[in-house]
Amino acid sequence: MCSSERLLWSWLARHWARWRELLVFVQSATVLAWQRARFRDHWARLSRRDPDRPAIPKELRELVRDISAANPQWGSPRILGELRKLGIPVAQSTVEKYRVRPRRPSSPSWRAFLKSHMTEIVALDFFTMPTVGFKVLFVLVVLAHRRRKVVHFNVTAHPTAQRTAQQLVEAFPWETAPKYLLRDRDAVYGERFQRRVANLGIEQVLTGPRSLWQNAYAERVIGSSRRECLGQVMVFNEGHLRRLLTSYFRYYHRWRTHLSLAMDCPEPRPVLPPDRGAVVAFPEVGGLHHHYERMAA
Repeated sequence: MCSSERLLWSWLARHWARWRELLVFVQSATVLAWQRARFRDHWARLSRRDPDRPAIPKELRELVRDISAANPQWGSPRILGELRKLGIPVAQSTVEKYRVRPRRPSSPSWRAFLKSHMTEIVALDFFTMPTVGFKVLFVLVVLAHRRRKVVHFNVTAHPTAQRTAQQLVEAFPWETAPKYLLRDRDAVYGERFQRRVANLGIEQVLTGPRSLWQNAYAERVIGSSRRECLGQVMVFNEGHLRRLLTSYFRYYHRWRTHLSLAMDCPEPRPVLPPDRGAVVAFPEVGGLHHHYERMAA
């Protein structure tokens, strides 16, 4: 200890009787750790401040909240796609910040499958729906991979190979059959079905046993139908189920934006610029969902 340091401690001892209580001996590594922590805290404070980014208008914040509240099953990408179709450029982080949080967790993500030959593939699958009278109805869905479009569906209480083959013929009349048909190994796709598919010139691609992910697009549209429509209502009979699905698929094709389609719909939907008027909500599927358009005052 040099003479100047001795003078300092002598002066402190004479003028401050409690100096020993605050005296702490530390190692040099501790001082360096304190400096690194100060450095991190300093830049963390600076990164939280963004003076160059303007605050979004109050009307836009309220619109994000209104859309998310009216459509509780929509996530940030769906809301972002809807806003872009309304000509509102906004970041997904902004939507995530201002949207109303759902009470239930969002559904898990799904795998992509068969990206090659997408324009030549249709997927075929059944799902079941119980009625209030304890009957079980079978819904056949024929989905084109290219635009995620449901090209055909039908409802029956007694699915057979012959009836299923006839539905495929109705889905693709006048030599419009696809090159590949993706399906599972259900027994309903029997000999008559396979013979009719071969006559149409379609090559069948079978998924592996208990491998639902290999028919992911069809499983996805079935899951969306259940979560967004059928899971919210009680089905009375075959006609009621057919009307529900007709209404939902009309909304699904014309208004529902898809992340895999670059926030577009199966039937391409134009972007409406702000000069087209105010944003107006229109109920769909009996009010379960809404679509948004700009309307002049």
